[in-house]
Amino acid sequence: MTWHRRPLFGFDVETTGTDPETDRIVTACVVRYGGGRSTEARTWVSDAGGVDIPLGATAVHGYTTEAARAAGRPAAAVVAEITDALTEAVSAGLPLVAMNASFDLTMLDRECRRYGITPLTERVRPYVIDPKVLDKKADRFRRGGRTLTDLCRHYVVTLGAAHSADADAVAACAVTWKIANRHRWLGNMPLSELHAAQMEWAREQAEGLAAYFARTPGKQHQAEGVRLEWPLIPARRAVSCHD
Repeated sequence: MTWHRRPLFGFDVETTGTDPETDRIVTACVVRYGGGRSTEARTWVSDAGGVDIPLGATAVHGYTTEAARAAGRPAAAVVAEITDALTEAVSAGLPLVAMNASFDLTMLDRECRRYGITPLTERVRPYVIDPKVLDKKADRFRRGGRTLTDLCRHYVVTLGAAHSADADAVAACAVTWKIANRHRWLGNMPLSELHAAQMEWAREQAEGLAAYFARTPGKQHQAEGVRLEWPLIPARRAVSCHD
């Protein structure tokens, strides 16, 4: 049985911003998807560690600073529970599915280090599946965007409330299933080989993006910020709850 016919474990976070080194998790969701069972989801709301949520981030996921502090639980407890849930899934042999995985997994890694929690990759060695990387590899020259919304439209997947962690986690799994089912050579790859291949594909894709920025007037400065690592950007330094 190919990997996409077995259960997938989706993961998504919504945050205070786009920098994993300094921003914080606001909401998160993990889902067990497929494998002949109904989808099971678990969600969290964090108080963001007391960090204010910018208006731009609120416009994306809907949580204001006040709402997160009222509804959210202490960030350290939330981060610990998310990491435990992912560790349990990986230990059970489930692949982790995350759209733009290097963001979500790096964000979780830095939050773990901030609160003195053993990071996921120091507990287990997950096989990660990133529909963004798969789609770019399988359909490299397709015109149009590659956001989750774009992929849902292309692969005919229903996306609920976009940029809510639960809807995005489910949609990422559904898109991944559609990609593997359409491009059978991906679905037939063993997970260990697929994970290793995505590391190379993600690097090639990032290099291509950096080259595009470098040659595009007005975007040259963005080339330096493109990271090549996948699915986790290594920590440059220790972080603390004061960062």
